[in-house]
Amino acid sequence: MTTAHKLVPLLDGDLTHKVVELLNAIPGIKTLSELVAIDPVKLTPSTRIDYLTALERQTAWLQALMQRAIIAVAGNEPSVANGEDVFFGVDEAEREDVSTALRLSAGTAQSRIDVARTLVNYLPNTCSALATGDISLAHANVIAKETAAAIRDGLTEFQIFEVEQRAIAHAEFHTPAQVANQVRTSLARIAPETFEDTVARARDTRRVSCYNDSDGMSTVVAILPAADAQVVMNAIESFIRLTGAENNAANSIGAKDVRSTDMKRADALTAIAAASLSASPVTPHRRPIAINVTIDLPTLLGLAENPGQLAGYGAIPASVARELASDGKWKRFVTDPQTGNLLDYGRESYEPPQALKDFLIARDRTCRFPGCRRSAALSDLDHAKSWEEGGSTSAENLGALCRRHHRLKTHDGWSVTSHGDGSCTWISPLGKKFFTPARSIHDAV
Repeated sequence: MTTAHKLVPLLDGDLTHKVVELLNAIPGIKTLSELVAIDPVKLTPSTRIDYLTALERQTAWLQALMQRAIIAVAGNEPSVANGEDVFFGVDEAEREDVSTALRLSAGTAQSRIDVARTLVNYLPNTCSALATGDISLAHANVIAKETAAAIRDGLTEFQIFEVEQRAIAHAEFHTPAQVANQVRTSLARIAPETFEDTVARARDTRRVSCYNDSDGMSTVVAILPAADAQVVMNAIESFIRLTGAENNAANSIGAKDVRSTDMKRADALTAIAAASLSASPVTPHRRPIAINVTIDLPTLLGLAENPGQLAGYGAIPASVARELASDGKWKRFVTDPQTGNLLDYGRESYEPPQALKDFLIARDRTCRFPGCRRSAALSDLDHAKSWEEGGSTSAENLGALCRRHHRLKTHDGWSVTSHGDGSCTWISPLGKKFFTPARSIHDAV
């Protein structure tokens, strides 16, 4: 005769200890079963975050199994080759098997199959990192999608390994979109000629389209080279800042501007286009809006072909970076030859001088909150330790924060500690720590 055992609920302290233990446990059925048995509502606010992170690691483990299951159904290679290109062929019955099993469209199912084949056949370290919960499925997807074409073009096993290692390390502190950018940068360095050809081919697909929508609206889509897109967006932001200052002066005695940022951008684009139409005659001109490009000296001189970094986008071919650099005004920034990090220096006033502002924008490149990609040029330069509390106006204590995350730090209980190399550590109101690494000019953000 078996004896029924009554489950004894864990106390709050025991639950917290148990969740931390499961967070650090190897993903698997046993760990998942123990997590399922815990009601997250009964946890303390801080422990709920650990519980969520632990579940995400289990999800990654399950998704690693899913990739193998998809390959088991679809096979290691496409059933119908695309000419001589077996890697990017298509599947017939196998694709429909996956689409019906997972309730996906045929196109989405084919994409899932392509990603699974890339991961299982060519990216073993990414698969391992996914299975152990070190990266999420979203991170694994972007690594697979960004490397697929390069693998098809003959990337060697050693090169694949190098790309994987950099991407997996980058994923520890960065979002999938940031990892995708990092992979593109790595590929641009490893195979610059292939990268150059790919960008040149893509440039020929540039276009602007207009689609009529309902309710008196239309959608304008512009597919542009990255540098040209930055010119357009910088022009829009510059127009908003200019008209915003004028509106603030006018609205001091009138109604406040209640438009959202998206509304302002849409109105700015229309106003710029209207002004262009009214200008006569239209004459060719050089780029009127400044864009930021980082390029190393050997590449600038034509002695190397390392990719440049276009602020707000990422890696661009050396030839494009040289072309943009020849059409701009230069400021000299000194970098650490080992790390590629911009070097620090200090100032003694509350308001940063222009040279320090330029330095910080070039160093940080984006807002320093984890995962935020808002351009540093469009962000506030904030004292990590406030001036009132003795914080200095120096590169060590200053950093770029977008307006949203600046408010989060000032009013919502988040704090940040800035480090000498430009990295910083954030602490949430619940005491959770998040590290933002320094932005080497060799890395994407």
